[in-house]
Amino acid sequence: MSRVEVAKTYKLYVGGAFPRSESGRTYPVNDTKGRFLANASHASRKDLRDAVVAARKAFGGWSGATAYKRGQVLYRVAEMLEGRREQFVSAVAASEGLTGKKAESVVDAAVDRWVYYAGWTDKLASVFGAANPVAGPYFSFTVPEPTGVVGVLAPQRSSLLGLVSVLAPVLATGCTAVVVSSADRPLPAVTLAEVLATSDVPGGVVNVLTGRALELGPWLASHEDVNAVDPTGAGPTGRVEIAREAAGTVKRVLDVSDDEPDWTRQPTTARLRHCLEAKTVWHPMGV
Repeated sequence: MSRVEVAKTYKLYVGGAFPRSESGRTYPVNDTKGRFLANASHASRKDLRDAVVAARKAFGGWSGATAYKRGQVLYRVAEMLEGRREQFVSAVAASEGLTGKKAESVVDAAVDRWVYYAGWTDKLASVFGAANPVAGPYFSFTVPEPTGVVGVLAPQRSSLLGLVSVLAPVLATGCTAVVVSSADRPLPAVTLAEVLATSDVPGGVVNVLTGRALELGPWLASHEDVNAVDPTGAGPTGRVEIAREAAGTVKRVLDVSDDEPDWTRQPTTARLRHCLEAKTVWHPMGV
């Protein structure tokens, strides 16, 4: 007897749980040759608001954790990525149309990139902080602090390495994230959400929505409880609208000049800086 294949429908990842979209919408996900892979939930504005609420609720605990603890938690995620390497290789190969060897190279680079940013957690204060020279009987120190909830529009073509490259720095700085995955290539993001759900990352620190960046991006940018936006996956037209919407709540928008940079290149500190605020403390000498 022939089997009837059951079409998989992937859910959203919000607040450490996997809810369906409140709208009930889904859309088909195909590989690069047009073959059906699965269905993905199509996130709505209500889903986005729920994700922001979850990220805000989780911010205090995550930002208040020691740098050492955040680093250990992120290292554990890298270990779990490595442990599910074959699954990620399969998802990347199907999503991006890569050969097995190239998909393996992408997954290995994504694991290395996650480890790279995990190593930054206890170095942020020394690199971005300072003891300021002042004229007077005072000590003046500048220390970096996480900016808050960051909205991330993931790259559309680089479904795993690009995603890790824009998400990991947000977490390394102590911020929480609302991520809109690649619309046509969401499976690596969904698989990463499954890893995060079973890791030591607290629920709500990362929230993953599947859907269209051009639909969800402006809502994310105009939300008053989102502090910063990375508009990488919105494209040139979408980034203009996102910047316009973000101006209404005076939130920072990362300056992105290229839709899809070479993600294999060594990253700069730009995305870390984007997620940090500088706090300067003055203290009288001898007191």
